[in-house]
Amino acid sequence: MTAEPMTVPAPPPTERQKTAALRRLIVLQLLFELALPLGAFYGLQAAGASQWTALAAGSLLAVPWLVHGMVRRRRVDAMGLFTLCLMLLGALMSMVTGNPRVLLVRDSWIFGLIGLWILGTLATRRPFVMYLGQTVVTAKLGEAGWRAWASRWDTEPVFRRDVRVLTAVWGAVFTLDAVVRVVLALTLPVGSVPLVSTVQWLVVLAGLLLFHNVYVTRRGLKA
Repeated sequence: MTAEPMTVPAPPPTERQKTAALRRLIVLQLLFELALPLGAFYGLQAAGASQWTALAAGSLLAVPWLVHGMVRRRRVDAMGLFTLCLMLLGALMSMVTGNPRVLLVRDSWIFGLIGLWILGTLATRRPFVMYLGQTVVTAKLGEAGWRAWASRWDTEPVFRRDVRVLTAVWGAVFTLDAVVRVVLALTLPVGSVPLVSTVQWLVVLAGLLLFHNVYVTRRGLKA
């Protein structure tokens, strides 16, 4: 009888590996959700496409990335599915009206609806930051690490309070950002709105992520 080979458990990821995994995730999201749609818009316009065609094509370029993420993780990402549905609905609306500003304002109400949805999750057992944490913690520690981190929700009242505080901040920022986007979409020239809106969002996102990182570090929420 031959002895069963011993299975040596894989060593836990180092801090450098966890940081690299998170950095890779953020870079891919910025590339496929911001840089690619924006580059497609201005590239198609330079090639002679109409503003409506450039806006619609740029927006829909993010769809394969969202679908790929859900297929790769073998899990329906509620946030990604929600965003995907809103993007497709906005494209259909713009086809009916034929007005490129509809697509621009669509981005505004997408952010507004996302903000309201985030605030709505405060009353559930899965506030938005738990969804956000699932993506980040899984990228850093894998599924087992995510389950260990998420289990704190059932055992630590302070953890639940801190998650809800962060969720409220994210929801408020998204909702207020939507108001700013509506003003930009209705007042600026159509051709300049995507660039100005993207720069404005990057500034808001940088501030939000800075606050988030400082808060989770001070409150011991990091995985």
